[in-house]
This record gives sequence, structure tokens and C-alpha cells, in this order.
Amino acid sequence: MDHLSIKSVSSLTTPLLRSKSDRDFPICPPLRKLKFQVSLPMSKHAKVHEKNPKLGYSLYLAAATCWAINGTVSKVVLLEVGDPLRVSQFRGTGTAIILTIFVALTNRKAFRIKPKEALLLAGYGIIGVAMCQWFYFESISRMPITISLLIEFMAPIFVVLYARFVMHVSVRNTVWLGLGLAVFGLALVAQVWNGFTLDKLGVIFAIGSMTTLVFMYLLGDKASQGRDPVSLLMWAFIFASIFFAVLRPWGSFPWDSLQAQVTPFEGGTAVYPIWPFFLFMVLIGTLVPYVLVINSIRHIGGPGASIMGMTEPPIAAIAAWLVLGEIFVLIQILGGIVMLVGIVVAERAREQAPHEALPEYETV
Repeated sequence: MDHLSIKSVSSLTTPLLRSKSDRDFPICPPLRKLKFQVSLPMSKHAKVHEKNPKLGYSLYLAAATCWAINGTVSKVVLLEVGDPLRVSQFRGTGTAIILTIFVALTNRKAFRIKPKEALLLAGYGIIGVAMCQWFYFESISRMPITISLLIEFMAPIFVVLYARFVMHVSVRNTVWLGLGLAVFGLALVAQVWNGFTLDKLGVIFAIGSMTTLVFMYLLGDKASQGRDPVSLLMWAFIFASIFFAVLRPWGSFPWDSLQAQVTPFEGGTAVYPIWPFFLFMVLIGTLVPYVLVINSIRHIGGPGASIMGMTEPPIAAIAAWLVLGEIFVLIQILGGIVMLVGIVVAERAREQAPHEALPEYETV
């Protein structure tokens, strides 16, 4: 997910654990199973929406592609700017500004906020959006994008374990199979038999990104109540922007970095201005995929979106290979496949235990 990864839209909305009869949909990269219903302003004469699975899968694939490519684009910017926090700040604040303008034009009631709700949205925006994005950028600046993304993608497994041991929700025993496969696959990707060759700080930040994504899923349960996904996203990015501004005031932002030139392709000589890459992170890497996912889930629902979300790591790996020259050997590719299978198995374990409807969790 890329993550934001909702990497994360994935947690943009409704109750984290709900009965199957009250199912909505996920929204965010890793997946982030966010369930919620979109309630954008509609005409009185709006027609009843008809489902088109082919369109839904195509839209989600397009969203996953945007998030996947955004990882490479972000790394190009990181290699030039060298400050993951500043890059996260630019992406988050740019997204907040655009969403605020959109909501101001379409749904001004969304700006009404109660004190208790403000605290919840602040936690959601700071932990689930700001810190998740920041830690992910810190991680990919130190090690291959795909490895960071695969670690982050394990978040749904820990949400299932939380549901099992904290909320005492019955889940299938296959959750352990899924966890085992995911860990085994990660060991293959990291090639642990050669010793710990990954950047230690990079791994720590990847785990931090995964952990904050778990909190995003959990906080999204209450934060989404009574709010449509667009206004929830807006407030999340507003509080994320405030968090970044406190850590690094805008007065010291390196604006001259927007005038830099970059050579994005490994071994290439072509030089490009960096500002389009910054713009890509905000528009194509954040806003566009969120819109695509919201519309996609109207056609394919949560389960279909969950499976389609697994296309992000392979696409991210291809993009990183073509542009940055990040190469994986066969055993690492197999390990990544095993990891994704494990994540899917674990996610399925939450869907329904014998004779009991299992509440669902959400994502950004």
C-alpha cells in the first residue's frame, strides 16, 4: 500500500469489525480492508448503480498500478532530496489542500467536527497516515521498495490476530498457516541463510510502517462512523499535515529542491526536472488511486478488492527494476509469491468461522 499505503487508502472508513450482513468495502494500499460506503453529493435523478465486475477489476488494477509506480517515483525524489520526512510532508500537505478545496465545494457540512471526534481523527491522521507514510519512505530510502512493501502488507494478518486475541472473534485456524507462509516467504526474500544482509534501520522502519498501518485499520473503525470516505481522508491528511508542520515548519522547507534535476533511470543519462515527480506523488500516487478504488469497490466488493490488492507488490517490483535497477533473484521472487499467498490465506481466515459470522475490519 504504497500505503498509504492507504499503501494506505486502505483504511479509510467504517467499522473495523462488522457482521457480514453489514459489509462494505476496503480502500487502500496494502489492503487494507476498509469498509465504507461512499456518500458523495448526488442528483435527485441519479440512477441506481449497476455493477460491472470487469470495470471494477480494471479500476482497481489501475489504482494498484498507480500506488506501485508511486513507490519508484517517491524513491527517485528521496534519492535527490534525501529527507523522507520532507517528502512525506509535501505529499501529505498537497493532498490535504486539494481534498479541502473539493470538500468545500461539494460538502461543507463535513467541516463540522466535535471535540471527541477531533481527537480520534487526529490519531487516525497522525498515526495511520503521517507516521505510516513517513516510516515507509524512510524504509524504501534504505532498502528495495518491494521488500519494504511486502513487510507492510503483513498488517492485515496482525489485524486478524488482534480480532482473535483481543476482541475474541472466532477465526479459522488457517490464520496460522497464513502467518507461517508469510514469515517463510519473507525469509526467502531476505535470503536469511546468507546472514542478515538487509539494512537494519530500513527493516525497523518497514516494521514501523506495518505497525502504524495496523493502528490505521483499528482507528478507522470509529473514525469512519458518520463520515463519508472523502471527508475522512480530508481530515486525516489535514491532521497529518499539521503533524509534519510541527516537526518541520514550512519556513525551513527546501523549496530549491523543486528546481533540481534528476536522472531517474539506473545507468541512464537523460535528465529531467524533479517537480513533475513531486506532483505525481500527490495526484497520481495518492488522489487518483483513492478515487479509482472507491469506484472499483462499488462493482467488485471487498473480497474482490482484497485479491486485486495483491497485484501491487509485483507491479512495484517491475517498476523498481525498470527504473532503479532493483533486481531480485528467483528465490526472492518465489518468496514474495509465498508471502502474498500467506496474506490471502490469513485474510480469508477472518471471513467466517464455522457457524459464526465474523466481523470484518477495514482499511485505508
